[in-house]
Amino acid sequence: MQLGVHIGYWGLGLTSADQLAIVQEAERLGYDSVWTAEAYGSDAATILSWLAGQTTTIKLGSGIFQMPGRSAAMTAMTAATIDQLSDGRMLLGIGSSGPQVSEGWHGVRFGQQLQRTREYIEVVRKALARERLEYHGETIELPLPDGPGKALKLTIAPVQENMPIYLAAIGPKNTALAGEVADGWMPTLLSPEHLPLLRESLEEGAARAGRSLDAFDIAPTVNVNITDDVEGARDAVRPFMALYVGGMGSRDKNFYNTLVQRYGFEDAAQQVQDLYLEGKKEEAAAALPDELIDLVSLVGPADRVRERLRAYADAGVGTLGVSPMAWTRDERIKQLRLVAELAEDVI
Repeated sequence: MQLGVHIGYWGLGLTSADQLAIVQEAERLGYDSVWTAEAYGSDAATILSWLAGQTTTIKLGSGIFQMPGRSAAMTAMTAATIDQLSDGRMLLGIGSSGPQVSEGWHGVRFGQQLQRTREYIEVVRKALARERLEYHGETIELPLPDGPGKALKLTIAPVQENMPIYLAAIGPKNTALAGEVADGWMPTLLSPEHLPLLRESLEEGAARAGRSLDAFDIAPTVNVNITDDVEGARDAVRPFMALYVGGMGSRDKNFYNTLVQRYGFEDAAQQVQDLYLEGKKEEAAAALPDELIDLVSLVGPADRVRERLRAYADAGVGTLGVSPMAWTRDERIKQLRLVAELAEDVI
């Protein structure tokens, strides 16, 4: 298992100099990759390009590029450019985002997600291979018919012959699609104890494609707060988890809420969502069971976190993206150092 550092959304409480120092220290500590996020603030590509010129070895992952925000061809252009800027360090993570962002921010209908994702990845791979983009699918048509468009090919070549493509997915069908068409899977709120069950979906997709998962990278992001104050560590994680379980998506379509229910926390998931959607965010965070937080986070004393790191490694995680629940540069770097030290006994 390799370590990655997830720096999340840009500009939320830390300066550019702070974020750069965090990434450069992660690189010095031997972290394999850094991942950036985007929703409706900072975009991931600009940050990765900026980091490419100020790092030398750490891989640069989009976690994620939002599919509704970019055409497949634009994603290929961006990924190839960052790959050139970084001398072959790009990891291309993509995802469909959620209905609120897709329709409310990008103006793209949130529908046909399985077929849209399948075709999107096919076009991205075709573009990165510098083939002419002639593609006739249900959701993507290139060139557009009855118009002046022509089949074009990418004018630059990525450094990597086969750039890894990661798919962010939660539900069983999307997870199966990751096993079928992607090189890696990026789950959120992953419980290592439930990974064998979730892996069944990956294997189902891999079987459809007649492929092996031997080289497939399972790359979750996990929130981290290492301290002897267990309750304080849990409290640091609560607002993030409440947002995802309670407010990420609509009442009828919240993939993270459904996932928590699959873990056996049906009543708690419903309570957290009800409170969050009523605007009672603090109450929603307080309603998260300690057992759930412990299941999907690295919180508490060092010995406890070391055992949880071992659980992720033993379950088959290939890249563990670490997201420190700390609010200053020095505290985040401290958390990264602690994880790196504890991981030496595990990976």
